[in-house]
Amino acid sequence: MPAGSVGIGHLFVLVEVHPALQVARCEVEVEPARDGRAAVRLGSARVSLGFCLMSIYAHRIATLDGRPFDLEGLRGKAVLVVNVASKCGLTPQYTGLQELQHKYADRGFTVLGVPCNQFGGQEPGTAEEISTFCLSTYGVTFPMTEKVDVNGKHKHPLFAELGAKADASGEAGDIQWNFEKFLLSPSGEVVARFRPTVTPEAEELVSALEAVLPS
Repeated sequence: MPAGSVGIGHLFVLVEVHPALQVARCEVEVEPARDGRAAVRLGSARVSLGFCLMSIYAHRIATLDGRPFDLEGLRGKAVLVVNVASKCGLTPQYTGLQELQHKYADRGFTVLGVPCNQFGGQEPGTAEEISTFCLSTYGVTFPMTEKVDVNGKHKHPLFAELGAKADASGEAGDIQWNFEKFLLSPSGEVVARFRPTVTPEAEELVSALEAVLPS
């Protein structure tokens, strides 16, 4: 029997369709369940089947110098993913980000900086220029990725997933500006989203971070 694939976000299931069955219109409803299975409703029929949730560590991205970045290596750590820029009014937040890195790295934490030039063209430099700026101006020691888009049709899949997380006001969707922050638990769950004006020193961010530190 031919199989049709149905996906809801990062939830993908296979629906078996008998070749002799002719359907003019078919509505599919996917209902997640706690036991790692899903219920798929085809009209009045309801079928239980397994599903697989894509890990956030499975996304492919390169380091700032162009080598493959092993996101899987972040598993087991608390991670603060930040889209960064070198010529933004919020660029001094690098100081606070590096302070978080220095304070919590030994407890299983890292910042992950992701350069982006989509907001006012404020990250125009080459990879070498970005690296030199971050190191010489702010002493950045946390990992940095290649420059990517975080919004629009060419957005990196990592940010397509991160953007589905709502902020404290319940708003999800596009990244607002440079230095938006996403906190990942050691298991890879996106547990919090902080808008650009929430500084790395903000009590709400630090409290959320300390709550998910593995040690």
